[in-house]
Amino acid sequence: MKRKILALVTALTLVAGLTTGCGKKKEEKVIKIGATPTPHAEILEVVKDDLEKEGYKLEIVEYNDYVLPNTAVEDGELYANFFQHTPYLDDFNAENGTHLVAVASIHFEPFAIYGGKTKSLDDLKDGATVAVPNDTTNEARALLLLEAQGLIKLKADVGLTATVLDIEENPLNLEIKEVEAAQVARSIDDVDIIAVNGNYALEAGLSSADALAYEAADSLAADTYKNVLVVKEGNENSEETKALIKALNSDEVRDYINNTYDGQVVPVF
Repeated sequence: MKRKILALVTALTLVAGLTTGCGKKKEEKVIKIGATPTPHAEILEVVKDDLEKEGYKLEIVEYNDYVLPNTAVEDGELYANFFQHTPYLDDFNAENGTHLVAVASIHFEPFAIYGGKTKSLDDLKDGATVAVPNDTTNEARALLLLEAQGLIKLKADVGLTATVLDIEENPLNLEIKEVEAAQVARSIDDVDIIAVNGNYALEAGLSSADALAYEAADSLAADTYKNVLVVKEGNENSEETKALIKALNSDEVRDYINNTYDGQVVPVF
């Protein structure tokens, strides 16, 4: 009888162990992250398997604007986001009272000028139209690139705060059209030239070979405008954050970026 009871206890223990083990497997932790489609969501797809091996299921939510991914992290709807550079993040925090923190630098997307109605900067006529992003840091970046080409001159020391009001000289009387960042590339047929973020150029099918001017990969802009992984303040050192950083700063991601984006996305880790 004792042997039967012992056998029964052993069997029940095994069943309980198996049930507990299955339960743990089902309790895979979910990391919900927001990203713009290209290249950010594409890069995140590359690391899904690596994160799953670490016990995390990566849920990618795509956005086509630069506001909602930040408010969603602040509100706790997302754990993290990956779409922006630090100057934009700093400006967003200052303007909205949010508490978002950059925890890793991943890549740089050279800002570029592309021809629309006018195919060369030398052919720009008086009163030509230029589409630029309307958010503070990206507009400044566009204006600084236009200045670097000798098309305008900005007030001294305006830097990343530059707006159209800071244009001191405009010899061609360029008409600067401020457009929501995601719409700049889509307006290319309606204006003479555009100054656009690299990710939106990619989405629009624009090639770096067709750019009329762009920021160099070893420039100050490359260091300033690195795209970063962002979490809410307080989550900088969590296990989820460490797992995301490890996955995104990998040789696999570096090789994917270099082999996929024709120089329009440059790894910085």
